Amino acid sequence: MLIIPAIDIKNGKCVRLFKGDFAQETVFSDRPEEMALKWQNAGARFLHLVDLDGALAKKPMNLDTVERILHTVDIPVELGGGIRSLENIEDVLALGVDRVILGSVAVQEPALVKEACRKYENRIVLGIDAKDGIVAVDGWGVSGDVEAGDLAKRMVEAGARTIIYTDISRDGTLAGVNVEATVTLAKESGALVIASGGVNSLEDIRRLKAVEAEGICGVIVGKSIYTDALDLQDAIEIADGEGS
Repeated sequence: MLIIPAIDIKNGKCVRLFKGDFAQETVFSDRPEEMALKWQNAGARFLHLVDLDGALAKKPMNLDTVERILHTVDIPVELGGGIRSLENIEDVLALGVDRVILGSVAVQEPALVKEACRKYENRIVLGIDAKDGIVAVDGWGVSGDVEAGDLAKRMVEAGARTIIYTDISRDGTLAGVNVEATVTLAKESGALVIASGGVNSLEDIRRLKAVEAEGICGVIVGKSIYTDALDLQDAIEIADGEGS
């Protein structure tokens, strides 16, 4: 099970939001590439990047920052936020990004996701962000009027194999990860699922590790590692089956 540090980018800075609220922002670094290197040096084997400005603008807005990160670290990264076309996907992959996360387009343009999965296979990851089980789109500000489980099943039929599931009500809150909803999504869809939102302790990592066989292949950690609530190296050891 992978432990994947998150780097959320807004105005070229590394920030964290509270429950996805753009008005509740904490800046953790003016140089996201330095934060990326910090997590790599702590043992991270994969990074999760989000272009927050892109999510609102519906097009990538921080690719220069992403490029700096790619030139700074030598571990793979995935990127989401504002990627709404095959051209966007091609541009992002051409930079050197390993995986592209498609979120809002899964609701708004499912045919695009199907084509992207056909063309790029495992380099496409589906991002499902939900409030009370209902998918949210466009920077989490709009309801997609579809249940997370239903969307997941549709997207697996379209070719998606890996899903990042974020419980928006817990994101940035340190309230604990929603293990039950994450496992349910994995079982219902048959996809590999990466948990996201609310991770606050090594106990969360242990709980997810215990259900790894149910289809949980990773967990994204954000605020917890930025505030030292969670030690990244300890979390990685537990995820690798080496810690207690």
